[in-house]
Amino acid sequence: MKKELPACPVETTLMLISERWKVLIIRDLLDGTKRFGELKKSIGNISQKVLTANLRAMEDSGLLTRKVYPEVPPKVEYTLTETGYSLKPILDAMKEWGVVYQENYAK
Repeated sequence: MKKELPACPVETTLMLISERWKVLIIRDLLDGTKRFGELKKSIGNISQKVLTANLRAMEDSGLLTRKVYPEVPPKVEYTLTETGYSLKPILDAMKEWGVVYQENYAK
């Protein structure tokens, strides 16, 4: 069953990545598959609960896949899907804009 999406494509994109944590998760997964602990460490000041909720939402949206290995302790890896990787140009543009902004408005 398909999800009902906003009529505006920009709103659809914002719906998927508007939370700052999602953009940082995508940024980190662009380098390749990561485990939960690696993501938590690389993202920084994010709680385990918030990271878990964002990862689940992103999996539900088709932006990443979650692979669980039958081990003790459990090993879980996250990888961007093709759809997740397709957001790279957007993140690249955000980075370029941020660099220019920092150069012009840093105090």
